[in-house]
Amino acid sequence: MTILIVHWAVLVSAFLIFWFLALFCLLPVGLGDVDPETGAPRNPMLGRKALIATGVAAALWIVFYLLILFHVFDL
Repeated sequence: MTILIVHWAVLVSAFLIFWFLALFCLLPVGLGDVDPETGAPRNPMLGRKALIATGVAAALWIVFYLLILFHVFDL
């Protein structure tokens, strides 16, 4: 039972790490027009970037899970 909890805790935390890494890599992409007073982008497109980060994280997580499934990584 404990091993199963640890297994899923590692998988969930790996997805969250992949998601945050993907999001932080996507934040500076496509900023476009910047407000001259504050320096902040006028349209940062955070929703679109979050969706793209979710897709990238899902793809990386699937590869990570397959590596665990085929015993390349051992939990």
